[in-house]
Amino acid sequence: MRDMSGEHVQAAVASCVALLRTAADRDWTAQRAGRLEWDCHATAFHIAEDLIAYAANLAGRAQNDYVPFDITLDEGTDNEGLLHVIETTGALLTATVRTTPREVRAFHPYPFRSANREGFAAMGVAEVLLHTHDIAEGLGLVYEPPAELPKFVLTTIFPHVQRESDDHWGTLLWATGRGDLPGRAPVTEWRWRNNLVIPTDRLTLQGVTPAAAADLSAGGDGGFTWVGGGPFEGTREAAGMVLNAYETGVHRPEFGLFVLVRKEDGRAVGGMGFHGVPDEDGRAEVGYDLVEAARGHGYASEALSALSEWALARDDVQLLCATVEAGNLPSQGVASRAGYVRATAQEAGEGEGEEGGGEDGALQLYVRGGPQQAA
Repeated sequence: MRDMSGEHVQAAVASCVALLRTAADRDWTAQRAGRLEWDCHATAFHIAEDLIAYAANLAGRAQNDYVPFDITLDEGTDNEGLLHVIETTGALLTATVRTTPREVRAFHPYPFRSANREGFAAMGVAEVLLHTHDIAEGLGLVYEPPAELPKFVLTTIFPHVQRESDDHWGTLLWATGRGDLPGRAPVTEWRWRNNLVIPTDRLTLQGVTPAAAADLSAGGDGGFTWVGGGPFEGTREAAGMVLNAYETGVHRPEFGLFVLVRKEDGRAVGGMGFHGVPDEDGRAEVGYDLVEAARGHGYASEALSALSEWALARDDVQLLCATVEAGNLPSQGVASRAGYVRATAQEAGEGEGEEGGGEDGALQLYVRGGPQQAA
């Protein structure tokens, strides 16, 4: 999957400036920007502030807060000058996204306190599109960005939002409290969601966005560089599950798919994740696989331990389950080393006095977090 993040930032800024330039001779301070409290001039300047702030955090590898600086306009700067500032700050974010390695993450407060280059690009595009819409509304202009831009935003940082058919722009406006969709309640509070990353000693577990899931399920690389040339089939199947959940509006990114990326060289070695959200009893099922060239190094056990500890620290998870084929001894070993044990008959839903083994003994159920482990 070719990374188009920089191109998307560039296209968003171009669409913004092209529209606003048609009204550069008007007084932007006299008109409120759509539903915002700001006037159109302040909103346009805010676009530039966001673009430079994202570029600075990503370029400066900020880890704990925003880089501490502000930009100001020279006294007497007119609307045309302000548009030049938007173009310039947009070019800086575009260049930063294009030149930043994929594995770099920098500070952003919501929701997991970091984002990669794709996340910063998507946030920048979102700010440009949405605030251009606000300004256009205030000035009585009509604005609709290129269709691929709201799609990029939705599939990257709004994984929890079900799109309305192919109307990505209408869906994004609704999801950010700027529009209505038939059959859906108005949105009054909203946040975007950058992907979750869970570190281990040798790996990072990188949450897969709907955009990456679509590419993986179609046979692509999902934007990752894989050991051995590509993921194992189980990872592609899991990506298809993520995509289906997203398209039906039930996807929760914390309980989706993670790609296991080796810290030493940035190469992906496998996939791991959940088969869905926890049920009403707090039970969730996990699955995992590795590419053949990465097996035998303990990566799966290391990753499963970290993912399990993260999940069981949540209030909504009480028990984790892994279903393993009876003859798959390596996979059973992965579960055991990650703190899982063979399930009791009660946990497996079988008869009294039996050990959890699944249908016809072909599958075995391993659990972590159950009562027998707390005893």
